Amino acid sequence: MVRSWLSFGLAVTAGLCNPARADINGTDPKEPIETISVTATRNPTDAFEFPGMVTVIGPDDISLLQASTPDDLLKFVPNVEFTGGPRRTGETPSIRGFSGSDLVIMIDGARQNFGAGHDGRFFLDPTLLRQVEVLRGSSSSLYGSGGTGGVMEFRTAGARDFLPDGRRFGGALSGGYQGVNDEAVGTVSLYVLPTANTDLLGSFTKRGSGTIELGDGSELDNTDDDISSAFVKAGYDFSDTHRIEFSFRRFDNEAEEPNNGQGLGGSDQVEKDLLSQDLRLAYRYRDPDNALIDLDVVAYSTQYEADELRLDALGAGPDGELLRRDVDTLGFRLDNRSRFALTEGIATTFTYGVEYYQDDQNGAAGATERAGVPDAESDFLGVFLQAEIEVEQPFGVLPGSLLLLPGVRYDDYESSSDLADDNDESNWSPRIAVNYSPVEWGLAFVSYGDAFRAPSMDELYLTGVHFAIPNFIIPNGAPIINRFIPNPDLKPQSTTTLEYGAGLNFSELLGEDTLHFKVSRFHIDGDDFINLSVTQPELEIFPCFIIPGSCDGTTNSANVADAKLKGTEIEASYDHPRFRFSLGYGHIHGRDQDTGEPIGSLAPDQLSFIGAVKVPEVDAIVGWRMLAAEQFDQVSDPAEIRDGYVVNDVFIAWQPDAPALAGFRLDLGIDNVFDKKYERVFNDVVEPGRNFKVLGTFSRNW
Repeated sequence: MVRSWLSFGLAVTAGLCNPARADINGTDPKEPIETISVTATRNPTDAFEFPGMVTVIGPDDISLLQASTPDDLLKFVPNVEFTGGPRRTGETPSIRGFSGSDLVIMIDGARQNFGAGHDGRFFLDPTLLRQVEVLRGSSSSLYGSGGTGGVMEFRTAGARDFLPDGRRFGGALSGGYQGVNDEAVGTVSLYVLPTANTDLLGSFTKRGSGTIELGDGSELDNTDDDISSAFVKAGYDFSDTHRIEFSFRRFDNEAEEPNNGQGLGGSDQVEKDLLSQDLRLAYRYRDPDNALIDLDVVAYSTQYEADELRLDALGAGPDGELLRRDVDTLGFRLDNRSRFALTEGIATTFTYGVEYYQDDQNGAAGATERAGVPDAESDFLGVFLQAEIEVEQPFGVLPGSLLLLPGVRYDDYESSSDLADDNDESNWSPRIAVNYSPVEWGLAFVSYGDAFRAPSMDELYLTGVHFAIPNFIIPNGAPIINRFIPNPDLKPQSTTTLEYGAGLNFSELLGEDTLHFKVSRFHIDGDDFINLSVTQPELEIFPCFIIPGSCDGTTNSANVADAKLKGTEIEASYDHPRFRFSLGYGHIHGRDQDTGEPIGSLAPDQLSFIGAVKVPEVDAIVGWRMLAAEQFDQVSDPAEIRDGYVVNDVFIAWQPDAPALAGFRLDLGIDNVFDKKYERVFNDVVEPGRNFKVLGTFSRNW
């Protein structure tokens, strides 16, 4: 649980300042702000009281980070790591050692199911966001396939987030710059309430960047990005109980970089056009007098296009060849909540519903099939039921309160392709969690849950050439080939997670202040882990380069019988009228029980600290962020060992209260203040060096 530790009382997104003009140094400390999670249970829930670990990043945090990528937003969350290197096109997230299809990623409830070997998992400009939630641990009982590592849900802003009572129209302009990659950004936003029941918001962001300066003094070339982000949201309230909402989001990045944008990349250059866009229609029914119907319905279409035009013949294809990867998702989800008071002192909320989504992938290399991008389709259908049972004075004798959270989901899925046999399975995902609070200031929790992840279309149906090694002995001789081998018999990857922990929640320790602390320990047993294996014989002049095919290799996915992961997480925050801080710690360890080899997207032990001093005398806040990591040695290849590091950032925000400067805000920051040279796991490239950042915003409401 990370509280919204620098809450200004502002409803802002990165680059958008709320013209409500609340105090930049926070709300009344006698009324501490609750951090509310919706993702954890599909109901508004105090993140501290949830029997597990969920982090809520509010709009104030997003603004102070001046984030340009999702990695900027989430790198301080315990046991959340991004790999792939500094290029935004290659960033891929992991939670508790799980990455790729092992995570559920959503934007306003729309699943983001794009997956590629050397491209990022999803593409999003943080300017659009008002809140991010990270639910860590077994989540399949609510979210189905992919809930093994957890859930990342990103929520966008609406017009009412920016318009205080009595205001009907407003707008904001912002512009910023960061030096480490010569990145300039500008945003224009308009929001309006045409009628009392209608709200409209439109926002457009332009972002451009170039060569990245690294912490060792070198530069990462071929990193040009030209990004256009557009967002529109419209809502209409039919009455006090019915609301319908439409939104459209588009992210378009025209980048020039190596075909493999991760790490240093190769010498082959491509012109990439990465498009991500969502169409979403949502309906909500809320009636305080109706305890049986509390309904949310969302239907969406998500489209990903990753087109790469070869600019040379240095890769696995000719100059001018167009590589295509398209992934389209159609989805629908219905949730309802029914509330009962079973007896005096026992209140129950049932959350139940149905979800369906379909993924359709198409790939091409010129006029032919693209290797590693099979044409395939997957269909998922799930039904779920969860109960939240709150018991006061359990068994009539125990003090305090008890929260029981049992749930179960049934999923049926099928994947098909002309390249191999269909793959179809069904899966039950049960979970039960208990939270006991014997006193107002303390709690203990334990949870047990099963989760699963269906094989992806790529894992099932990979075909074609993975890579080729040129023959440097015989001119025009046959190269050494590594080929993809499909495996349509893959089983779903499944895990069982036991998690337990405790929390403390104090107020008025040193006056008008609050302190929150939460710790968790988890143990994960995995069956049929899906592992990508690249088999390539040792290269020798004879016979490899003399006899065609004698040293060819294969790449395929297979199930690993038994794997175990375990770890620890700690989150704490303190809020005082003059200062605030938050602290996080994450540890993860994973092994293949049969071979003893490390397994999963592991990361070093990490400690994060964020502190800020409120200076109301000058309408400012000044802060410091620190991220420290131990040496990482959970590797099979010694070349993957990474040294420990400590990276420091500083920031300041100024929102003057003078009438002449009304609506203005200035954010300044320096990331990696000491220009530290460090490498994160599995990246094969040094991280960016010292980065000076500035963002100015002007907004006005009428």
